[in-house]
Amino acid sequence: MKVLRVSTPEEGFVNITRRVEALLEGHTGLVYLYVPHTTCGLTVQEGADPDVARDLLGRLEALAPRFRPEDRHREGNSHAHLKTLLTGVFLLLPAEGGRLVLGRWQQVFLVEFDGPRTREVWVRPL
Repeated sequence: MKVLRVSTPEEGFVNITRRVEALLEGHTGLVYLYVPHTTCGLTVQEGADPDVARDLLGRLEALAPRFRPEDRHREGNSHAHLKTLLTGVFLLLPAEGGRLVLGRWQQVFLVEFDGPRTREVWVRPL
């Protein structure tokens, strides 16, 4: 397994597509990606228009606002845990000749909900 370290903003989409591909070394098959964290996730989304990521973050904030007086978790990041629940922490993607096989507009993103931090993405060609 290979480990990709990603520095993240406070909250946002970090495009990791090319960094993942750099670890594939010509691999053809499947690629398993996993983040061993509870307040960031992985997703495949449109990468051509940055407004899509901004809009999605706004929608996620509406679903899980940062501050709610009834939250009991002392760290104050319950919103980040819920957003991670919605995005998930793993992906299984096809690869051909060291490149991820994605749709025209698709890119792979680590989505940070509780940063800034340095996150790990575990990459396992299968």
